[in-house]
Amino acid sequence: MNHSRALSILGMAVLLSACGGDDENPVAYGPDPTLPEPERGLLPSMKIAEPTPWGDAQPTVPDNFTVTAIATDLKIPRQTIVLPNGDILVAEGRGGNAPKLKPKDVIAGYIKSKGTTSVESGNRLTLLRDADGNGEYEEQTVYADDLNAPYGLALVGNDLYVANQDALVRFDYEEGQTQASGPPEKIIDLPSQINHHWTKAMTASADGQYLYIGIGSNSNITERGMEAEVDRAVVWQVNTETRAYKPYATGLRNPTALTIHPDTQQLWAVVNERDELGPDLVPDYLTSVQEGGFYGWPYAYWGQNVDPRVRPQDDEKVAASITPDYALGSHVAALGVDFSDGAFGGQFGEGAFVGEHGSWNRDDPSGYKVVFVPFSDGRPSGDPVDFVTGFRTEEGKTRGRPVGVTVDPQGALIVADDLANVVWRVTPTR
Repeated sequence: MNHSRALSILGMAVLLSACGGDDENPVAYGPDPTLPEPERGLLPSMKIAEPTPWGDAQPTVPDNFTVTAIATDLKIPRQTIVLPNGDILVAEGRGGNAPKLKPKDVIAGYIKSKGTTSVESGNRLTLLRDADGNGEYEEQTVYADDLNAPYGLALVGNDLYVANQDALVRFDYEEGQTQASGPPEKIIDLPSQINHHWTKAMTASADGQYLYIGIGSNSNITERGMEAEVDRAVVWQVNTETRAYKPYATGLRNPTALTIHPDTQQLWAVVNERDELGPDLVPDYLTSVQEGGFYGWPYAYWGQNVDPRVRPQDDEKVAASITPDYALGSHVAALGVDFSDGAFGGQFGEGAFVGEHGSWNRDDPSGYKVVFVPFSDGRPSGDPVDFVTGFRTEEGKTRGRPVGVTVDPQGALIVADDLANVVWRVTPTR
């Protein structure tokens, strides 16, 4: 796109964004949010997340915690996994190449692209090692490359699974290795045609028998027709022994991160909800994922609230729609989740950390931080607490955007930042 065309599109977006409504309604959180009436306009509100370097600044963390950049100059870090010996693997890359359907898609694509890194997609796994245990991770090596937008990671015994945007693959893993011993083995193909939502989130059951893979929808709200949504907006369950797979839960518009509760062994997900119903609809959410459950997309949102744009409607699907457990706020773009599992004491001893990549479609931006959702008896039990902030400056520029969050059992939170291309490590002050 040439410069004059880009400026024309941007000017149109600014002019028309008023059609998307105002942001006076407070962002709703928790198990029972108050939802406003849907707002429809020619275009949603749009806000460029204008990048700016961190420089000497760092993210802000609570008192008695310290944050450190343990890896820099990466190539779009998305998700991480802490290996049994303490090494960290980082999945790097960018996927998706869905064609634009309408002028608004071109405008939205331009707005969103201005808030992302210009670094080339890594399509690789990078290994970080802190050999002397001082928290500095002085070794940084390419563990495997020539992958296809890797995202989800899971280790089951000596099997390292990677969810590329088009396939689930497996590496033989040996503790202590800094490079894969050979190319990956393809386990199954994953839906990749169009790939409007390309990320393939993944986690493993506690016993290693199953992998769970999140597969996002191929549109905002079925603009490409239902035939494009086959095997989309679902979580798959994959048997690690037989390689058989099946839909585990459906109607989840874009399940971007998955994890297992350490006590209940229940599968949980964060889900990015639909756009273009106003700045305060629809809340992205954190939810337990029930086997056989249907979570509303595309027919309904937040339980049985009918989406008026979907035709034809399906009354039976609406009636069966499960209300999610916990609203995170509209358009926060949650892309990471992990449970604290006792690694942190006190206020952060029991609950879920959630990485919020940040909105592009609100005049008053939301997200751009890591929050902690407290739990009690295996369920959310309070308001979210800001844990890592400072990704946006007071002037409204954007230093970083958090994606995956991973709890190190030794007592640290690993945060991937795909705008600054940094991995941050947050630890209690000793």
